[in-house]
Amino acid sequence: EVQLQASGGGLVQAGGSLRLSCVGSGFNVGDYYMGWFRQAPGKEREGVACINTTDGTTYYLDSLKGRFTMSNDNAKNTVYLQMNSLEPEDTAVYICAANKGYCSRAAGHWGKGTLVTVSS
Repeated sequence: EVQLQASGGGLVQAGGSLRLSCVGSGFNVGDYYMGWFRQAPGKEREGVACINTTDGTTYYLDSLKGRFTMSNDNAKNTVYLQMNSLEPEDTAVYICAANKGYCSRAAGHWGKGTLVTVSS
């Protein structure tokens, strides 16, 4: 059974940093494109970042302005999202997802997410 477990969320002040982790089980992270999404209260889910776990190519939401960095460690079957210079607008549940072949908003497998709260 494919499972994705995100962790690392929490409460942080504006300007602070967090690193999220997403561990995959039941599949090889290195065989998938992995993505991070977020959903804020009352808003639609949006894609934050995606990585080709084979060659490390990353894609980001334009509005992040370079504050977030996604990476992978295939040996640990894990992907990460380093979030710096956090803003209150980054408050959301962050969810990781896995998809075969390409980055997609309609990913094939989803985790349950981890809550990030940024205070002003």
